[in-house]
Amino acid sequence: MDALYTAVATATHGREGRAVSSDGKIDLPLAMPAELGGNGQGTNPEQLFAAGYAACFGSALGLVGRQAKVDVSDAAVTAEVGIGKQGEGFGLKVTLRVELPETVDQETGRKLVESAHQVCPYSNATRGNIDVDLVIE
Repeated sequence: MDALYTAVATATHGREGRAVSSDGKIDLPLAMPAELGGNGQGTNPEQLFAAGYAACFGSALGLVGRQAKVDVSDAAVTAEVGIGKQGEGFGLKVTLRVELPETVDQETGRKLVESAHQVCPYSNATRGNIDVDLVIE
């Protein structure tokens, strides 16, 4: 694959440090969530992953919607990223909640969401590695 764009970010001190993108547009303190014993005073990798996945999936949905000539420009995607023990380490699970415009019927919406799941780079990267549930609301 030839990359059309490459994002670059550096994190220091793991979950208790800072994440900075090479262009400076992201510069965030990182902190372990309170639910995992941290102080929760910064963002965490799961939140960053959720934000990226939601945005990426929304773009993929827009693409397949345009191809099908269905207006999904008012759709909203919420990504829920869970972390938990998996064997000796940790694993992730994802639920993508897709809120489609009322003008999109259920069958068409399901087809578009499933097509977006085939197109989205995050979905392609996680397929076979992370359980991803698609929920249409």
